[in-house]
Amino acid sequence: MSRNMEPLSVGRVVGDIVDGFIPSVKMSVIYNSNKQVANGHELMPSVVTAKPRVDIGGEDLRAAYTLIMTDPDAPSPSDPYLREHLHWIVADIPGTTDASFGKEIMSYEPPKPVIGIHRFAFILFKQRGRETVMPPASRDYFNTRRFAEENGLGSPVAAVYFNAQRPTAARRR
Repeated sequence: MSRNMEPLSVGRVVGDIVDGFIPSVKMSVIYNSNKQVANGHELMPSVVTAKPRVDIGGEDLRAAYTLIMTDPDAPSPSDPYLREHLHWIVADIPGTTDASFGKEIMSYEPPKPVIGIHRFAFILFKQRGRETVMPPASRDYFNTRRFAEENGLGSPVAAVYFNAQRPTAARRR
């Protein structure tokens, strides 16, 4: 297993969301212009209310990518019966650019975990062509593997995830 895959396996992104893959494209996810997503790190829900900037690497502007953001822990990590809950899909992102150059086929829904610590994963796929990715029917019961298969996306080329939990309420005395 490659070194950069290890946190994805330990965090069960590989397993719960996708099968093992070889990362081949650089991707960075940044919230509020200064909070970079790093595997397994925690971000407060207040930091992730607006969609992030997602920079895509690669060498070819003509290549197209699809970005998926999903929560495999909905509604709670101990009973994820809605697995997965879809938060965002952007398709047709040109290589070497960022997600704002793509076509949003499922609008960004900010993470709002209610119970427990949730994982929020960004999975990047290389498309075989442009305008080939269709929106799913629902955000709940989303399945990244099935969606990739139905849209001919193959294996992921990059992934990163963060953890978030409901902020604790101020206690009254």
